[in-house]
Amino acid sequence: MQLKRVVITGLGALTPLGNSVPEYWEGLRNGVSGAAPITNFDASKFRTRFACELKGFDPLQYFDRKEARKLDPFSQYAVVAAEQAVQDARLVEDKVNPDRVGVIWGSGIGGIRTFQDEMDGFFKGDGTPRFNPFFIPKMIADSSSGNISIRYGFRGPNFVTTSACASSSDSIVAAYNYIRLGLADVMVTGGSEAAITEAGVGGFNAIKAMSERNDDPTTASRPYDKDRDGFVLGEGAGALVLEEWEHAKARGATIYGELIGGGMSADAYHITAPDPEGKGVVLVMENALKDAGIRPEDVDYINTHGTSTPLGDGAEVKAIQQVFGEHAYNLNISSTKSMTGHLLGAAGAIEAVASVLAVKHGIIPPTINHFTDDEEIDSRLNFTFNEAQERPLQVALSNTFGFGGHNTTVIFRKVDM
Repeated sequence: MQLKRVVITGLGALTPLGNSVPEYWEGLRNGVSGAAPITNFDASKFRTRFACELKGFDPLQYFDRKEARKLDPFSQYAVVAAEQAVQDARLVEDKVNPDRVGVIWGSGIGGIRTFQDEMDGFFKGDGTPRFNPFFIPKMIADSSSGNISIRYGFRGPNFVTTSACASSSDSIVAAYNYIRLGLADVMVTGGSEAAITEAGVGGFNAIKAMSERNDDPTTASRPYDKDRDGFVLGEGAGALVLEEWEHAKARGATIYGELIGGGMSADAYHITAPDPEGKGVVLVMENALKDAGIRPEDVDYINTHGTSTPLGDGAEVKAIQQVFGEHAYNLNISSTKSMTGHLLGAAGAIEAVASVLAVKHGIIPPTINHFTDDEEIDSRLNFTFNEAQERPLQVALSNTFGFGGHNTTVIFRKVDM
């Protein structure tokens, strides 16, 4: 069977750097930090009191009041980012066949705000079970893909992937496979997360996963720096429209780039800690390269998982060196989480958007907040520290790893039209 080619024809982004793709890209290029003191709730008693929140997002700019009340923030973000991508791709304007358009979305946590608020109301009451009738539909993770499809009448494959921080990368790979197997013409895919809540921050503090650099939030996310002390929690959404090559050409769609491969693996090591030798990470990158039909030497840029955790960063670098050998020193490597923080289940989606734009524009977003080399990490590698770099790019690889040992890699290639 001849697999079909898959291209990207639409992008959408709600991020701590801006609520549109141009704003997001401008923030990445300029090395802007999205971290600031938390405003979503009173965090004064928490060990971590800062995060990478969305700025200036008002759901009433996108939904009427009644509709907004029916959607948890993670679903609001999903619908808005997907709408940006759908409009960018001109799917409605061009009247594509809705039976051949699907939605696969990713979210690691789903409606945690809704769950927290409903349970808080219950326990503060007299014990009588009075729950909002929208409690369950708002909370469940698949409400994101469901609401996107309802908005546009897309009747193709529709589901949500949940694999912690690999969730939206898994959604991208699943959508890619539906198209290249000929089961759909177009897929709207990506991920969203809205976990900057008391439960989210408290839970990650309890496992000592997050930075506690409250005196200097903007420099707290510092992947590969010797003094990194954990990730910075982020929120938002990223969306991509994937489309079969001939279908996209026939309607004259703008093509950002091509998705040429995806890989998955498991660490099979620990529920939260990475394998210190990076065995699963080696396997996932090798699987993706094989799927794409390219050599390690064909890759120019790696958008790393790079969360700014003491164990995770080093393990990923070891894996990169094992897979790429001497070519590792020719690569640009960067962690855009240094700017956006860690969007959990949405991380893979916004980083896929960043990778596509890097290939399109020939610009590598930086890893900001580097102050001190870590002697455990090879400083000869080009981590694109502190400033963006321009270089001709043909292929970018993006890594995403999640609690539970879930590893996913996607690979994008430049398309010359």
